[in-house]
Amino acid sequence: MPAEPTREHDVLVVGAGVSGLACALDLRAAGLDVLLVEQAEAVGGRVRTDRRGGFLLDHGFQVFNTSYPQVKRRLRLAELRLRPFTPGVLVQTPRGRLRFTDPTRRPRAAADLLPGRLGSGRDIAALGLLGARDGLLPPALLRRGRDTSTRSALAAAGISPALVEDFLRPFLSGVFLEEELETSARYFHLVWRSMLRGTLCLPDAGIGAVPAQLAAGLPAGVLRLGTPVRELTAAGAALADGTELPARAVVVATGPGAAAALLPGLAVPATRTVTTMYHASPASPLAEPTLLVDSARRVLNTVVLTEVAPGYATDGRALVSTSVLGAAADGRETEVRSALAGLYGTDTSGWEHLASYTVREALPAMPAPWPLIRSSRFAAGRYVCGDHRATGSLQGAMASGTRAAREVLQDLGR
Repeated sequence: MPAEPTREHDVLVVGAGVSGLACALDLRAAGLDVLLVEQAEAVGGRVRTDRRGGFLLDHGFQVFNTSYPQVKRRLRLAELRLRPFTPGVLVQTPRGRLRFTDPTRRPRAAADLLPGRLGSGRDIAALGLLGARDGLLPPALLRRGRDTSTRSALAAAGISPALVEDFLRPFLSGVFLEEELETSARYFHLVWRSMLRGTLCLPDAGIGAVPAQLAAGLPAGVLRLGTPVRELTAAGAALADGTELPARAVVVATGPGAAAALLPGLAVPATRTVTTMYHASPASPLAEPTLLVDSARRVLNTVVLTEVAPGYATDGRALVSTSVLGAAADGRETEVRSALAGLYGTDTSGWEHLASYTVREALPAMPAPWPLIRSSRFAAGRYVCGDHRATGSLQGAMASGTRAAREVLQDLGR
């Protein structure tokens, strides 16, 4: 027999990822009676960290950008104990390993940008002008620009195909999770701006510390974990066990597939899939907290996470994170381990494969023209939010949740 319906809430939020958490926090701050339900036993959605055998394993390779407006608004950064990456990247090319470092942060590394190393003098000048434009222009102007593909935008900026193939394509493939640079140029300019103005880092306790801090701001009784929603109803929602949850408004804050299942007719974008493999090495193969990318594109990127945040391992070994496009398949780990031997210049046969995480719907595909802002309104009393309604990032997810809360408040006369 179905359980008796519970009391009616003002708003039911389905999904306790960062978007749903942001939405619930804002609705509660406005004085509404909110219930936030999550089918998993922990908050965060894709932003999760597992503890396994003395290691912290994030669900996919994650980075945290301190320049995001939503991050500045919502999070107490000091409590996250953030550990920074090097403000630059290493690129493995047929000419050997090259380094790109932001000279505004590390002036002594400016020699890495001398003509003939990473690119020509014209390339370096074009890249500098691009950085100055994106770093200094207000975000509103970047959003209003004519949208093309990222590849077209780089060409228009005067950057040669050689530099794109040697550096920008392999680096940005790991950002956008696609290799053709078809992602919206407007989104690229915002991402480039955020990298120039912020610090890329990781919480010492794993990326899961971010949604955990958000969830800690909710009053007791608002969040229910292990509570899967079967369907939306005229009165609100029905759980998998038949319990009815009446609510004046329902916000679906899930991934695009689950959102479409709960809201038939919802248009959702294609998504990108990525697999991250974790290996434990007896010693660090790269004694610096720097992202390494491969111009041959055997992997998207790889990094020694324990050089970034030592707390990711407790048994003295180094934790190496490596990401590749697509889902895990038989033999893929062997191929990746072989590629890592070349990238790091070391014997990887003794590395322990700890885990592989395939993250489906890791990011929405964002080809041009991509709408950077979408309303959360789906139907009367029904709303939807998530990075698939904005941009594929923590900023996009939280901004979408913020927008959903604002529109719910407007529609409820609050």
